[in-house]
Amino acid sequence: MIEKIAEIWLDMSPYLLLGMVVAGLLHIYVGSDFIKKHMGKGVKNIVKASLLGVPLPVCSCGVIPIASSMRRDGASRSATLSFLVSTPTTGVDSIFATYSLLGPFFAIFRPLFALFAGIFTGFLSHAVDKEEEREERHGHVKMERRSLREALKYAFIEMPEDIGKWLVIGVVAGGIIASIPFTVKAAYPFDMLAALLVSLPLYVCATGSIPVALVLIEKGFSPGAALVFLIAGPATNTVTLSFVRYKLGRKSFFLYLSSIAFLSLLAGASFNFLYQTFAGGSYRPFYLPQWFKILSGIILAVLILSSFLRNLLKKEVEMENRVYVPDMKCRNCKHTIENVLKNAGVKKFVVSLEKKMVGFEDVEKKRVIDAIKRAGYEVE
Repeated sequence: MIEKIAEIWLDMSPYLLLGMVVAGLLHIYVGSDFIKKHMGKGVKNIVKASLLGVPLPVCSCGVIPIASSMRRDGASRSATLSFLVSTPTTGVDSIFATYSLLGPFFAIFRPLFALFAGIFTGFLSHAVDKEEEREERHGHVKMERRSLREALKYAFIEMPEDIGKWLVIGVVAGGIIASIPFTVKAAYPFDMLAALLVSLPLYVCATGSIPVALVLIEKGFSPGAALVFLIAGPATNTVTLSFVRYKLGRKSFFLYLSSIAFLSLLAGASFNFLYQTFAGGSYRPFYLPQWFKILSGIILAVLILSSFLRNLLKKEVEMENRVYVPDMKCRNCKHTIENVLKNAGVKKFVVSLEKKMVGFEDVEKKRVIDAIKRAGYEVE
């Protein structure tokens, strides 16, 4: 079991580190300000939303505040749904990691289908939504200049904090399952249906889902079923579904859920045919020197362990008043809540990701709750 976990970890590490560097560069050039500037009303923004979402390394809960901000700043329901579908399904870091374990065919097909799924869902929403589209905004958004230092900080400090826990869980789970001596003779297409039912309510990031997908193939599932898990798992979870239901409406909720289910099954069926025809059953990338993989694995482990220790040793300030925010699941959620509280004029507050709590003083509770809800989170 330990050997399998180590094998998966070492295979992923070089490509994941490279993906993190690219994600850091994207962070300084394609941030939330850039998204707001290029999003508005109109059919063309459905395509732009999907294109912007594919490379962003944002998980299915981290995408919620960005989508909420897009909607509040004038984006249509259609463009918002397009962004919600394409963004968490893949990202530049997960593209490299997908290549490391599943090979180039998976790595190319996954982001291309994420793009298609986002555009398809957005256009379907536009076709069935009778809400009159207001004119597209062309307001100027001040774009802050960011440095290479900030890109490296995002790549090697913030990203390990965001994906570290789920990456470790995915690798360990994959190693454990792979070590159990059993195979599943799941009849096609029932293996895809099983993967879909498991993945829809599950919270799994685009990178953490990759080791599990690899093991599904090794245990007898078809490559298409693994792809269903890679698409539907990161694209949906109970938090994202709740956001779509209560922020975008019942019609958008059913359209979003049915599109994810239909498109992921379509992707799985298409992929099985193409994979057997063109990939020849091979999903391993080209060989990397073992010493290079070991060095990369050590570096990645140090980065993630450092992020765990920083969170463990972080001192939390006790506040007089507190509210519980169950939807806060990642570091991006924490930053979003901190920013909306600052903008609301709350001066004394602390946000605990581990406890999912927001403490505050010298301000009325309603102002804090309203600010958090505006960011797209529920408060208890």
